[in-house]
Amino acid sequence: MSRLFYLKKHGICCVSILLLLTSGACQQKETLPILGRRTVSEQGDTVYHSIGNYQLVDQDSSEVTPETFEGKIYVADFFFTSCPTICPTMKTQMLRIYQRFQDKSDFAILSHTIDPKHDTVAVLRDYAERIGLENGSQWHFVTGDQGEIYRLGQSDYMVTAGADSDAPGGFIHSGAFLLVDKNKHIRGVYDGTVSDDVDKLMKDIDVLFAEE
Repeated sequence: MSRLFYLKKHGICCVSILLLLTSGACQQKETLPILGRRTVSEQGDTVYHSIGNYQLVDQDSSEVTPETFEGKIYVADFFFTSCPTICPTMKTQMLRIYQRFQDKSDFAILSHTIDPKHDTVAVLRDYAERIGLENGSQWHFVTGDQGEIYRLGQSDYMVTAGADSDAPGGFIHSGAFLLVDKNKHIRGVYDGTVSDDVDKLMKDIDVLFAEE
């Protein structure tokens, strides 16, 4: 007896079998890649690039360290409050992300100023209020040692962040939004000036929550 005849005899439609197989494939969870450098330990395990240590302060004068984001997914970026080019667009887009995920206690946003001399705690607090942020417990605008912030941008987040006298406003920085998981791994890089890219980021945040 052929397998096809057996299936038909017992009332099992081949189309139904195909749908079951397709359904099983669709149920596999989507995952995001882990970006950045990777090495292999002496034990043969893959060690992925992760965000290192830092000590900064936010618009509420609260200390911000990696422990601030323990058990949280977060989006990071670099900006400065007097930026005459892409920063206003970036913050409009980041505000969309904040509004979309503001009710999730295990989600946060981390915006680093690259002009800490001007962007003091008071300036950052005023800036946050002007863009409509009422509660800073989820979105941290941080300042601190200039060298540490530049190192974080270039070495840890792997984006451009620094002073440049030839750039508008005197600083140059990437417009990237970086998606970081609960293990401090970078899981995605998106253009924070492009609405469609930010839409993709928000979908990937959902994917990451489902993954974790």
